[in-house]
Amino acid sequence: MRVRVARLGKPHGIRGEVTVEVMTDDPGSRFAPGTVLEAENSAHPHLTVEGARWNKEILVVAFEEIVSRNDAEAARGTFLYFDTEEVEEDDSEGYYEHELEGLEVRIGDAVVGKVTGLRTGTAQDLLVVEDNEGEEVFVPFVEQIVPEVDLEGGFVRLTPPDGLFTVNKGDSVPDDGLEEQ
Repeated sequence: MRVRVARLGKPHGIRGEVTVEVMTDDPGSRFAPGTVLEAENSAHPHLTVEGARWNKEILVVAFEEIVSRNDAEAARGTFLYFDTEEVEEDDSEGYYEHELEGLEVRIGDAVVGKVTGLRTGTAQDLLVVEDNEGEEVFVPFVEQIVPEVDLEGGFVRLTPPDGLFTVNKGDSVPDDGLEEQ
């Protein structure tokens, strides 16, 4: 199974190191020296990890194929994938971002948007949803709010608290229900 593990960011220094937006829960093994990652839409279809280190909260990686700052700048935005056969079908409720992207988002039977991404966090993950008006909404990916994920049916069903889809929108109605004058 092909799993997205990272997106290359800006160059770090002059020797080709790059910052990495981590999209895996196991960066230690995914970015271990010698690991070969598949690079999407890159001059190098495969990148071999030469070394990785944390600089504060940012992962900085050196790849054998990226040897200069110019190479690193050219690789910026490249998604990296890891091909694994380790993934087993089991009863756990874990999902990969690529499995969720594009799923319809429903409240009851009404379609209210589509999943455009997944933001992983230390406390909880957030589904990134584009609502029917084209605005981005972050939905806590917890069982109480997202009780059903149907990959075969192509949807997730939500039971959101009141206001989840209207909070922080510029055109939302004030809490008292009256228009401001």
